[in-house]
Amino acid sequence: MDERAEAARQTREVSRVRRAIRSRTARVSVVAGLVGALLGAGAVAWRTDTLPLVGGSAPCWDSLSEGTVTALFGEGREVRSEEQSLGGGSDLTYGNCRVAGFQDGRLRRAVDIRVHELDGLYGMDGDRWPAEFLDPDMVSLGKGLPGMASGSRAWIALPEKCTGKPGDFEAATVVDVSLGRAGADPDPALPGWEEDRAALARAVVDAANGAIRAFGCTQSYPAPGALAKAGDWETARQGALCGIEGFALPAGFSREQREALSRERFGGVGGPVRSCEVGGSLPNTYLRFTTVEDPSLTAIFNKDVLHGGARVEGSKGSKGFGSLSETRAAYKATCPKGPVVFLVEQKRAVDGLPFDLTRSLLPAYVAAEAERIGCGPEKLPEG
Repeated sequence: MDERAEAARQTREVSRVRRAIRSRTARVSVVAGLVGALLGAGAVAWRTDTLPLVGGSAPCWDSLSEGTVTALFGEGREVRSEEQSLGGGSDLTYGNCRVAGFQDGRLRRAVDIRVHELDGLYGMDGDRWPAEFLDPDMVSLGKGLPGMASGSRAWIALPEKCTGKPGDFEAATVVDVSLGRAGADPDPALPGWEEDRAALARAVVDAANGAIRAFGCTQSYPAPGALAKAGDWETARQGALCGIEGFALPAGFSREQREALSRERFGGVGGPVRSCEVGGSLPNTYLRFTTVEDPSLTAIFNKDVLHGGARVEGSKGSKGFGSLSETRAAYKATCPKGPVVFLVEQKRAVDGLPFDLTRSLLPAYVAAEAERIGCGPEKLPEG
């Protein structure tokens, strides 16, 4: 095949992918037909001292800059990448890429990058993805960047001008970056954590811009600026659990029970998602409270809101509904800037208390958070 024919073929393929991306309601059926043509993948060796990649391409769809890769892996390491062609798949995944750093022939570090649409219909992304990518270590990437980063994870939503506006049961198309095993998040106080976070923030923006180009769109994101400090574990203030004025543990808890729930850490203040963990120690904390203000993310909790357990209705004048079980309560309200989801999760039992704190904590949490973000009043029946 001559160069002109190959260029024409690639142009046609990009056009097909772009149409699939934009046609969100018909996407699953359309992209399923692209799998055979677009899932060709190959491994390519790449060294930091011989940039750019063999063939003139950078890792992960020609997106990661030399500076970003050096920040991730350091100087002098052999770096190899293996990527899936950025196209479409029946599981809402458009592409995967792994970049690995080797020293003396041994794998020292690996970073995984995915481009995928979060599932808003079946609830497939309502549990593990928030646990990894919406935890209290995450902070906003900054103004104009709809995403977050920590020392082990980062994500950013692709612009709706490129992907199309999500429907009622569709969520954002995101690029996410993972460093290390899920559930083994390093302590922000450890040396190198902030440097890793800054590198992951650069990587997720680089990869997003590469995906945007591959989909035939023209918008691009600016580089992230200085990131906010991650929240530390601290003693909860009386009457302001998770730093939320007016939010407190229900009456009737013993001194020992209150002591077990006296430590907290929260993050994401001012960003698309605010998350707080209470009691215990990582990874075995007792409670997690999450407020999801980004409308493009709320759909991943549709299954929890609609079918997660016993039905929850707001009192007269409230604008929301939800459901609850022993381990998770999810409530969705209509707010001035769009839908917001409030989550209360009990991750393990507290000595002497039943495993149903979601029921007793949800009304106070929703009322206090709705007022804080200007969505109130939102009142739920107690108990």
